[in-house]
Amino acid sequence: MKSVALNEGEGRTRLSLSAYKIGNDLVVCLFNQHGHIGAVAVADYHAESGRTSTSVITRAGHKDDLLAVASAYRICKRLKAPVCVIAGVHVDRITKKEITQIKRNCERLVDRFLQRYF
Repeated sequence: MKSVALNEGEGRTRLSLSAYKIGNDLVVCLFNQHGHIGAVAVADYHAESGRTSTSVITRAGHKDDLLAVASAYRICKRLKAPVCVIAGVHVDRITKKEITQIKRNCERLVDRFLQRYF
């Protein structure tokens, strides 16, 4: 896998996922048409304990950490390798329904990514 680009959803809730291998590690970007760096999560797998730990940095005023942490954790747990997820999704005057759909689209993107490439 050199790089991956996937999309999910439509309209204001459409998300994209891009992924790049760096050695044995993986960098994943989750974004929409107004993408930015809202949060960065790094997940690491500890082989001896079988546990995955995740750390996150979130920019002030952003809530992208929810997408970044959940995605980094899921991908790392599956791959048993370090993962960095950069998430940035912006929707003006977002509704609760759109937030729910964005979360769903993100989960679907991660599912498709893992099924297709790992």
